[in-house]
Amino acid sequence: MSRSKWKIPFIQESLLEKSLKLKNNKKIKLKTWSRNSSIINSLIGTQVEVYNGKNFIKLKILEEMLGHKLGEFIPTRSKFFYKKTKKK
Repeated sequence: MSRSKWKIPFIQESLLEKSLKLKNNKKIKLKTWSRNSSIINSLIGTQVEVYNGKNFIKLKILEEMLGHKLGEFIPTRSKFFYKKTKKK
């Protein structure tokens, strides 16, 4: 279920503060565990590391991603591969 249109988009407070500081200083790395935060204008063009439950995955924010959630672009499950065994 999506968030109501009349409410403002949800973004974690610490991520919002870091994104506002990012305008002044481009060297700040954004690392977040909040997959449910929405992408806002101040995040466009930055690189964010989002936690998928096991490790951090780098995500470059593009203009087309505006309004979506960070978790939509980070897969949480990896593809399973069988080990190939050598026949003697």
